[in-house]
Amino acid sequence: MANMTLVKTPMPEQDPQVRARNFKEVALGYTAEMAVEEANRCLGCKNPKCVEGCPVNVRIPEFIKKVQEGDFKAAYEVITSTNALPALSGRVCPQESQCESKCVRGIKGEPVAIGRLERFVADWYRENVNAMPEKVASNGIKVAVVGSGPAGMTCASDLAKLGYQVTMFEALHTAGGVLVYGIPEFRLPKAIVANEITKLQAQGVEVMTNMVIGRVLTLDELFDMGYKAVFVGSGAGLPMFMNIPGESLNGVFSANEYLTRTNLMKAYTEEADTPIIKSKAVAVVGGGNVAMDAARCAMRLGAEHVYIVYRRGEAEMPARLEEQHHAKEEGIEFKTLCNPTAIVGDENGRVCGMKCVRMELGEPDASGRRRPIEVPDSEFVLDVDTVIMSLGTSPNPLIRSTTPGLETNRKGCLIVDENVMTTREGVFAGGDAVTGAATVILAMGAGKKGAAAIDAFCKK
Repeated sequence: MANMTLVKTPMPEQDPQVRARNFKEVALGYTAEMAVEEANRCLGCKNPKCVEGCPVNVRIPEFIKKVQEGDFKAAYEVITSTNALPALSGRVCPQESQCESKCVRGIKGEPVAIGRLERFVADWYRENVNAMPEKVASNGIKVAVVGSGPAGMTCASDLAKLGYQVTMFEALHTAGGVLVYGIPEFRLPKAIVANEITKLQAQGVEVMTNMVIGRVLTLDELFDMGYKAVFVGSGAGLPMFMNIPGESLNGVFSANEYLTRTNLMKAYTEEADTPIIKSKAVAVVGGGNVAMDAARCAMRLGAEHVYIVYRRGEAEMPARLEEQHHAKEEGIEFKTLCNPTAIVGDENGRVCGMKCVRMELGEPDASGRRRPIEVPDSEFVLDVDTVIMSLGTSPNPLIRSTTPGLETNRKGCLIVDENVMTTREGVFAGGDAVTGAATVILAMGAGKKGAAAIDAFCKK
């Protein structure tokens, strides 16, 4: 029976005051009863706009119909026919601006909680079935995948299903890319990522860590080793800074470094090999999802005050509304319409404050957002001992600088054609290495497209 409730079935969560000091997952997930209740809000549209809004074209009404019937295993099989990583996308995909934004239930109320249902199905399957995929017969063709993040994992999985001998190269000591170094444990438990890597290995994908392509091996050397094609899904890990005075002081981090130390190196544990300075007051400069992640990590690492410093207003923040909401619940203080001008150091070269100016919004700029303008005589000093710069990232130049014929645009992103082949024959690319920093689900879509393009290339 259809559930015509105008609001989503609420997601159980940890209490904000409790979770702000631990790294356990914030959202606790639906029960089976909750999932069926929410699934019954779906009208099963004959022309489902939600599918059009999904970068990997998950068959949304079909999987939700199976949830309505209580056949969660079948629901998982429907999802994974197009999406290899539903436990990941169900947690970190911005559904509110993609599939759920197209849901007709959203016209008069809230859309169906597609992401929460996807997460439930993936978690149910992992906890109750977790069958490893079977390895298909090899076609004898070797393909290299550079990077083990969402683009690389998706590409490797799709190619393995087609019989290719896939080797996935990861620069760090743990596979998973941004999923393990960038996204905090409280949003995406690392055991879930590790389970997906195990599934890839069951498909026959060889995972090689500590392999910095461009240093340990070049792309040319991979071809010499017998790989017929290479997919570059190395992400965008090169941080940006403001180039203001004081950025070299002790206590200034890029968000990438701060999150990597926290998430991958477990800096919040006593036995961590890569600790983080214990802070009393932290300023995170930026307003995206990464800024929210860094700020919420800082709070969990013991800071008494954590500030989000953003030069535009709250309405212009690119971070997901859910992430902003969770951050506020946990005590993060938003300093909007503020812009840093310098970082202040003490006699020991440590951060002891950050000079800022007030801003106001003028006319829209090229991005469509109103341009921030400095308010005269509005300078003040924010009392902090740690500053985290979360201003965006660009692709690391290592691969392009060691590969003749590989062209990039002015932002350092690889140039690809309509078949995602780069300017170098046999080298394909996708995800943040091509688009710059974007979402996990868009990277997954790029990985799928890359696998299809490589398959067509190898069959010539």
